[in-house]
Amino acid sequence: MRILLIEDDPRLTESLKYQLGKEGFAVDACSDAFDGLHYMTAGGYDLVLLDRMLPGADGISLLRDARLQGAATPVIFLTAMGQLDDRIQGLDAGADDYIVKPFAFGELMARVRSVCRRPRALGRDDGVSYGDLSLEPSEKRLLGPKGECVLSKRESDLLEAFLRSPRKVLTRDALFLRVWGPAALVEDGNLDNYIHFLRRRLRALGSELGISTVRGVGYMLAPDRGDGQ
Repeated sequence: MRILLIEDDPRLTESLKYQLGKEGFAVDACSDAFDGLHYMTAGGYDLVLLDRMLPGADGISLLRDARLQGAATPVIFLTAMGQLDDRIQGLDAGADDYIVKPFAFGELMARVRSVCRRPRALGRDDGVSYGDLSLEPSEKRLLGPKGECVLSKRESDLLEAFLRSPRKVLTRDALFLRVWGPAALVEDGNLDNYIHFLRRRLRALGSELGISTVRGVGYMLAPDRGDGQ
């Protein structure tokens, strides 16, 4: 499970990254509203922990902007602003929970577990489909006209990004963020290699879809043009 932590206190950031890491979470962190909005709207996270007081803009504005841009990731506010009106404002802005600093890590974990259970309790389908392809991310299983196959984690994450934004050009930066995270040290050619792997998968499954190269920008999932690009 991947968590995005948007917090400008470096000591708290390092503490939470360490403690959440021990609990088995993969944590990416940023410290201002500009980067936070970029990472939230790019997708790829199961939960966001969001501070209210941030450089560049407050967390309320960030969350409202992210929700307007379609970001549906659950959000828990972490803030010293604990008055009733503050909590109401945060929840009305689109937060799923609100925890007041200072807090015990055990309480945070309980809130995280509670929020992460909610989508499944509401029956959210784990699968994503477009055209003649269906992907089950939890099992990394891809189904097409000629059968099915099991993808690697990188392949599954990459294809999920395309299936959730079909016919939309995804920039290289957005794909690196979605699949590897903001802090990963990845060679530029790795993305091209995984695009090549996915193209072979789609051909093997007999899909009418292909991943097209948009020169100088990125890639797009759309009906295959038959030119190998």
